[in-house]
Amino acid sequence: MENNCFGKKLKDLRIEKGISQRELGNALGFCNQTVSFWESGQREPDLDSLVMIARYFDVSADYLLGLSDY
Repeated sequence: MENNCFGKKLKDLRIEKGISQRELGNALGFCNQTVSFWESGQREPDLDSLVMIARYFDVSADYLLGLSDY
């Protein structure tokens, strides 16, 4: 994803919620390394994972992808 917008938003949401990468990974069924890869832009989530993340943080997938402001 361009400029790793997704990774930046994911990290900001995670920090705002006060949870670690491990805690987020556990909540979503992923290892903390996967969360780290997403945040750093080394990997991108598949569609199902993107939807799970959006639901977990109660934001839109468009927001996570940088297509909207909320």
